[in-house]
Amino acid sequence: MLHAVLRAATEGENQNPVLPATYDIVWSAVCFAIILVFFWLYALPRMQKLLDERAEAIEGNIAKADEAQRKAEAALEEYTAQLADARAEAGKIRETAREDGKKIVSEAKEQASTEAARINASAQAQIEAERQSALVSLRSEVGTIAIDLASGVVGESLSDDAKAKAVVDRFLADLEASEQAAAGGKK
Repeated sequence: MLHAVLRAATEGENQNPVLPATYDIVWSAVCFAIILVFFWLYALPRMQKLLDERAEAIEGNIAKADEAQRKAEAALEEYTAQLADARAEAGKIRETAREDGKKIVSEAKEQASTEAARINASAQAQIEAERQSALVSLRSEVGTIAIDLASGVVGESLSDDAKAKAVVDRFLADLEASEQAAAGGKK
């Protein structure tokens, strides 16, 4: 080992210790050139192709995203328009329902008024019929009572029904006429 160190020291006197040997520089340059050519011809084009594909994919995805965003905005606008139309239609339906409700209520009131008027007229007719019936019944009873009374006063039987009836009718007619004259004088 001592010999190797001495020999290296004697050879090293001619060479610069900072610079490598010439054969090292030549072989390093050849290896570098081969690696450079390999990268230049094979690795760099593939890397460039890969980067181009990735850039195209990114641009395509951006375009797809832009188109999707435009579609989403269009769908949102359409949804908003449909919602506004639905709200307007709901308002129209509510108004129609209110109007129909008012019509139904007014028709019900009108039917109730008509029914009430019919019932009132029917009741008035029934009252008038009962009044006439009571009047006829009362006339016959008053006539019978008057004839019985007159028979008791006169002391004789008034059996002639036609005469008795005519007398009673004339008396009742005179009585009604006097009542009407008294009522007419008050007005």
